[in-house]
Amino acid sequence: MPEPDDGDLHTDELRWAALMISAQTGHEADYRQLLRELSAAIDRYLRSRFGHHHYIEDCVQESLVAIHEARHTYESHRKFRPWLFAIVRHKAIDTLRRQRSYQNAVDRHAAEQLDHPQVGGLQHLEKQVFQGHLISALSPEHREAITLTKINGFSNAEAAEQLHISEGALKVRIHRGIGRLKRLVAADNP
Repeated sequence: MPEPDDGDLHTDELRWAALMISAQTGHEADYRQLLRELSAAIDRYLRSRFGHHHYIEDCVQESLVAIHEARHTYESHRKFRPWLFAIVRHKAIDTLRRQRSYQNAVDRHAAEQLDHPQVGGLQHLEKQVFQGHLISALSPEHREAITLTKINGFSNAEAAEQLHISEGALKVRIHRGIGRLKRLVAADNP
């Protein structure tokens, strides 16, 4: 999709401002139209800056909720786009912080599991995985991630590149796959 030119930006600015003013006076149809247009614009804005990540949809939704909660703060004599994108930028920062915190927790948990394996637990799991007994029970995404990194010895960066996903997404797949394998082992050994 081509970048909008200055005329498009000006047209959006005027239309969005008019729709917001109308929405503030109670016109629900205009408000729904505004939110539809903003949803698409926010999605394009975030993807152009951060790429196609799984958390973009959540950020768009959180931005729309924040816009809804702050709609009374928009003042008609001010430009709409700076008001809008200030909210979106704050929500994007919040989302990225949460994503980083989640990934750090996943990494810490994985490190703890490697540092403090349960007696026989991790070794037993690895033995069954390497023998192929459990790996076939995983989803293709989890199986690929674990096979590339844990069996074939690829680094996370190499495996992520081969799967065309981010390293963060790869780590999540590995973590979830290992969790699934542990549950399978636990089910086999009541």
